Amino acid sequence: MGFLTNKNVAPNLIALGIIALSFVMPAPWKNIILSTGLFALSGALTNWLAVHMLFNRVPGLYGSGVVVLHFEQFKAGILRMVHTHLFNPERVEKSLSNSEDSAMNIDLQPILASVDLDAAYDQLTATVMESSFGSMLGMLGGESALEGMREPFKKRLKKFLDDAADSPRFQKTVNEQIGKVASSDQFLKRLDTLLRNRLDELTPEMVRDIMQQMIKRHLGWLVVWGGVFGGLIGLLAGIAGASGLF
Repeated sequence: MGFLTNKNVAPNLIALGIIALSFVMPAPWKNIILSTGLFALSGALTNWLAVHMLFNRVPGLYGSGVVVLHFEQFKAGILRMVHTHLFNPERVEKSLSNSEDSAMNIDLQPILASVDLDAAYDQLTATVMESSFGSMLGMLGGESALEGMREPFKKRLKKFLDDAADSPRFQKTVNEQIGKVASSDQFLKRLDTLLRNRLDELTPEMVRDIMQQMIKRHLGWLVVWGGVFGGLIGLLAGIAGASGLF
């Protein structure tokens, strides 16, 4: 029974039912109901055909299959929309500007977690040993004498990095740098290449399916209202004919 709730099918079936009903009605109702059914069927059927022709080629009907025929224009439109409205250099830079209202709070913790704090401490130890304090530390055990400071150093350095990453000044600088990179010609060229490669993977059938999923079920209302208004016109025409107005 699902086809009875299909907006593309139900109006046509209802119109056919009205036409069938007219054959058992006495005059003058017969002509009025027949006119109503014929006009309703005409409106619903032509609108259903128009929706079908939008997505599919119909042999012999020029202009059908608009989505498939204009596939390349569709892809170019997507690319143009992305460049103009989403990744316009000025728009990107403005979105990632240093204003407090639009600045993003970027989570740098995953990056900081990958920092090798032991390597940092090793560099610090090497610097101390190469300085004038190196000879003094040599008499106290050399680098091994500083090993006990490794964990306290790592803990303090980690806290410093965490605090620095969360500071408004550092976040502002990061946003500025991201804005410059995202609005750079090199980034936009790479984005353009990526988009073109992805769009080239699309086929006319894929584009048709995408658009059908988005709007076809809503276009079904065209069939419904085509049947309704066609039926109303037919009803008025039938009444006018029965009244001898024309």
